[in-house]
Amino acid sequence: MERLHFEFPAGQSAASRTVTGVVASGDLEVLLEPRSGAVTTIAVQTSVDGYGVTWKALLERVFADATLPGASIEINDNGATPGVVRMRIEQAFEEAQLGGTRP
Repeated sequence: MERLHFEFPAGQSAASRTVTGVVASGDLEVLLEPRSGAVTTIAVQTSVDGYGVTWKALLERVFADATLPGASIEINDNGATPGVVRMRIEQAFEEAQLGGTRP
């Protein structure tokens, strides 16, 4: 298990909180909560050690657009591919803007 922390510039606060995905074989869960201020913080807990540089590169691409809403994000990973990571993060932002799907 490895725990990683990242921070990126952001726009206005996300509209609501949401949960996307599940922690299962080859997938991950994204928990998103609105955060005031122009920043998004990300805490990643992953079952795969030694991929900090890969996570950093992937998240830098996802958050290159500083207009994404401000949020506090927790990612619980069980070996998801980069494509799944990006999809779940984008899904979480979309659901948060629509009012959230789960508490």
